[in-house]
Amino acid sequence: MDTVLRSRSGSVTIGAHQPFCVIGERINPTGRKKFAEELRGGDLSTVTADALAQVEAGANMLDVNAGIPLVDEPDLLKAMLATVQDAVDAPICIDSSVIEALEAGLSVYEGRALVNSVTAEDERLNEILPLVVNHGAAVIGLANDETGIPETPQKRLECARKIIGAANDFGIATEDVLIDPLAMTVGADTEAVTITLETIRLIRDEIGVNMCLGASNVSFGLPQRHVLNAAFLPMAMAAGLTSAIMSTAPVCVESVRAADLLLGHDAWGASWIAAHRARQAAEAASAA
Repeated sequence: MDTVLRSRSGSVTIGAHQPFCVIGERINPTGRKKFAEELRGGDLSTVTADALAQVEAGANMLDVNAGIPLVDEPDLLKAMLATVQDAVDAPICIDSSVIEALEAGLSVYEGRALVNSVTAEDERLNEILPLVVNHGAAVIGLANDETGIPETPQKRLECARKIIGAANDFGIATEDVLIDPLAMTVGADTEAVTITLETIRLIRDEIGVNMCLGASNVSFGLPQRHVLNAAFLPMAMAAGLTSAIMSTAPVCVESVRAADLLLGHDAWGASWIAAHRARQAAEAASAA
C-alpha cells in the first residue's frame, strides 16, 4: 500500500517496501524564538536556509508549520509554502491545527500535499477531511480522540480505524491516510516508547496502512536527544513505521538509511554505498 506525494515536478512514494521517508521537522517556529520573531517581521530567509539545509542533509519531504500566536497564520503559511517551493523541489507536509490556515496552504500548494493532521474527533474529521478531498491531498490521522491520548495500543488502533473509515466515507482512499501512532516522551513515562512500538505493530498487522509520527517527541526533556532519536527510529521502522517528521541531524538520517539497508529497503546497499562515495568525494575536494 503506497502513498504518493508530489511537489511541482518531483514525487515521493511512502510504503512498507520503500525506503523510509524522512520529513524534515525544522521549519517550525515552536521553541525557536528568533525564528518566530523573523516570521512576525516578514523575514523568510531562515525558511529558505532551513529548506535547503534539510534537503541537503537527506530529507525527502519537508514539514512546514506557521503556528505563532497573534499572527495571520493563513497568510504566513501561504508565504512560507511559496518560499519553500521556490527553494527546493521536495513535497511538503502542511502542518496546522487551524482550518483556515490549512485551506489557505492547500490553495497555493503546487503538487500533492500531505496534511498534518486530523484526529478521530467527529468535529475535526468533518472539518478537515473535506479539505483533503477538495485539494486531492493525503492526510495524517492522529490516533487520539475526544478523550485525549489513549494509554493503550488497542485504543489507538480503534482511533485509527475510525479515522480511516471516516476518510473512506468522504471518498479518500485508504492508502492516502497515514496514521500517527503517537510518540510520547520517555522522560515522562518509561513505557511510552514500548506502547508506541506496539501500536505501530498492531496498525501494521491489523490495517496495513502507512504511518508517520513526530520522532523527536520521544526524547523531549532529555539530554543527547539526537542519539535517543537515532536509536528509536530503526526500532520503529522494524515494527512497521514508514515515515517520520524528524531531525535531519546526521546521526538520525544515517541511522534511518542504515536501517533501510538492513531491513531490505535499499537493494544491494546501492544508496548506502552511493552516499559513502559522495562523502569521500566531498572530503577529498575540501582537502585539496
